[in-house]
Amino acid sequence: MQLRVQLQDSDGRPQMQDRTIGFVIPKGICAGQHIRLAAQGGPGMGDASPGDLYLDVEMLPLPLFSLDAYDVLMDLPINPWEAALGAEIEVSTPTDRVEVKIPAGSITGRKLRLKGRRLPAKTPGNFYYVLHVTQPNAKTDAGKKIYEAMATTFATFKPRRAGVG
Repeated sequence: MQLRVQLQDSDGRPQMQDRTIGFVIPKGICAGQHIRLAAQGGPGMGDASPGDLYLDVEMLPLPLFSLDAYDVLMDLPINPWEAALGAEIEVSTPTDRVEVKIPAGSITGRKLRLKGRRLPAKTPGNFYYVLHVTQPNAKTDAGKKIYEAMATTFATFKPRRAGVG
C-alpha cells in the first residue's frame, strides 16, 4: 500500500514523503472492521515513537456475488422446468465448477447452501446460491402453444393471491 505522510525536515519544516507499507489482510475480515498497523502511523511529537495506523475495511461490490453478514450469495438463474421438476446442473463457484441439485418445486429466492464451502472466520459463513426462475420468451408458434397449454393446465393457479407458493 502506498501511503503519503507528513514529516519534518531537519529545520522543522513539514514535507510530504511517500512510503510503501506491506500488511496481511486477516481471513474472514468483514466490511466495517479495522486493521491496526502498530507504529506505522505518523511520527510522534519530539522523540516519541510513531503512532499506529488504522485501516478501515470496505468491500468492493462484485458483479456475481453479494454479502449477507458472513455469508456469500450468488444468483443462479434456472429454467421453469428445472424449478418445477428438479434437476442436477453444473455451476461455477468462485474457485471451480460443481454439480448442484435443484429440488423439485423450487421458487425464486430459495437458497441452496453449498456443503463444505464455509468461509474461514471467527464466525464462519456459508456459500449460497439464490435461485431465480427465468422463463423463455414465446417467440415462435410452438412456444406460444406451450404457454397456452400451461395456462389451461394451471387455470386455478393465481400467483397474486395471498398464500400462493
